[in-house]
Amino acid sequence: MSDSFGEYTSIVVFGASGDLAKKKTFPALFGLYREGHLPKTVKIIGYARSKLTEEDFKDRISAKFNVGGEENKPKVAEFLKLCSYVQGQYDTPEGYKELDKEMDAYEKHNESKAKKERLFYLALPPSVFGVVGKMIKEHAYPTDGRLRLIVEKPFGHDLESSNQLQKELAPLFTEEELYRIDHYLGKEMVKNLLVLRFGNELLNAAWNNKHIKSIQINFKEAFGTEGRGGYFDEIGIIRDVMQNHILQVLTLLTMERPSSFDPEAIRDEKVKVLKAIEEFDTSDILLGQYGKSEDGTKPGYLDDETVKKGSKCVTYAALGLKINNERWEGVPIVIRGGKALDESKVEIRVQYKPVAKGVFKEIQRNELVIRVQPKEAVYLKINSKVPGISTETSLTDLDLTYATRYSRDFWIPEAYEALIRDCYFGNHSNFVRDDELQISWALFTPLLKYLESEDAPTPEIYPYGSKGPKNLRAYMNAHGYVFSDPGTYEWPLTTPNVKGKI
Repeated sequence: MSDSFGEYTSIVVFGASGDLAKKKTFPALFGLYREGHLPKTVKIIGYARSKLTEEDFKDRISAKFNVGGEENKPKVAEFLKLCSYVQGQYDTPEGYKELDKEMDAYEKHNESKAKKERLFYLALPPSVFGVVGKMIKEHAYPTDGRLRLIVEKPFGHDLESSNQLQKELAPLFTEEELYRIDHYLGKEMVKNLLVLRFGNELLNAAWNNKHIKSIQINFKEAFGTEGRGGYFDEIGIIRDVMQNHILQVLTLLTMERPSSFDPEAIRDEKVKVLKAIEEFDTSDILLGQYGKSEDGTKPGYLDDETVKKGSKCVTYAALGLKINNERWEGVPIVIRGGKALDESKVEIRVQYKPVAKGVFKEIQRNELVIRVQPKEAVYLKINSKVPGISTETSLTDLDLTYATRYSRDFWIPEAYEALIRDCYFGNHSNFVRDDELQISWALFTPLLKYLESEDAPTPEIYPYGSKGPKNLRAYMNAHGYVFSDPGTYEWPLTTPNVKGKI
């Protein structure tokens, strides 16, 4: 891991007047400060085109702060004293020169007289990454210090646009200076995957095709496009969450053990498993688009006036994956994501093969479930004898639910808090590398072109608030997932089985 930035670091948030900065970036910076993970000597500068007074700027960025209790209220004022605002255009040098002047004035007060250290966060559309990067390089780059640049997703629209974006940034900054942020890599349960897998022999020993029957990663949202239909119509669910968030989770779930926790060792293994994924079979996909709710209270996707008439935009997709390596050969993997479903949840389900027949005529399969959100949890479905005189078995679980296992005072950082902290400390582990990005787009681009061509299939309509397309259960069965028999999984078990009573 690279050296951490020191106590006198300039942090600049571009796009400071936008929603992302207001809702995520500045609240994350405050969260780190509140918990003592950001020095009291840093300088935080917001940069945007909007003409804002210093007071307006601070009111705006503090609106979404999670104060966390009365005792933390003084920290809000302390944090805002560290913040200032510079107004300027993104494509002309004047604002950048003013920004550089403000950072220079702050850095002169560095008591240790160490080299300049500057962290830039681009909370901006990718279309301006190139021009902003060029201006930073020409007018605000610390030639006598160090720079780290965080860029937000999406990193392109397909392989071609991703490569173009890379061509714009590569001449300006080294790969070590670039931090491509995917906030799912900052989520607690995603960061825990390496420890769960490689830190527990009972899981690691059975983490292969000899014991695992199927894997699925599910991303569910209980809301539709909610006024963003025009934007979403150009994106679709596959670009929105599957090519990035879900694929990142999959690589951590299926990669080989890295030689160390060194960031490059981890990212090397992620790239290796990406290269082993077979090209998508366009006949092995399930596509859906949400319609009106069954009670008629929720509109369908095409009811949005900003959506093109007759749009085939996919709001639900289930994709079958095959990983052609020794560990995963023959294990069906399904990644699926959708909007306007019955609940909001992200989880991983690893279902094991059935036990050998003999003493048990019928018995349920073991299943490891990792719930990423909400209410982080890991639980393992196991078979156990029903308490009492019965000799029947019951499917129950070994349950690690964070809310009940850990104290409420236990600080679990939000995803953006964790990732900004990682960048500050120079830890690239949870950021996307250039070759990783290229391979992932190469994998998805042919599928996306097919779905956006004249030959694209019409997605199945499913009701707003349902579990998804009606053929989902059959699709999952075809990919090796066996649903538990109704009534066999109950927690807690409340009715003892007393068959055979005399």
